Amino acid sequence: MKNFVLALGLLSLAGTALADGIPCEKLKAEIAAKIDAKGASNYSLDIVDKGTAADGKVVGTCEKGTKEIVYKRG
Repeated sequence: MKNFVLALGLLSLAGTALADGIPCEKLKAEIAAKIDAKGASNYSLDIVDKGTAADGKVVGTCEKGTKEIVYKRG
């Protein structure tokens, strides 16, 4: 159940994280704050070029859609 709630939270973040022109570091900090507020731990957020997120879940895009923020658990 806890994972389900976390997944819903991440999906809701993805909807707000699609805005153009947001600096990646700022968006990454906002997403991390929301994940931390949900009580999650042992995760990482990585900024990668669009389309290179092989493992993990894309939770946001930044810099006019050229970069993605990838959530990895564990």
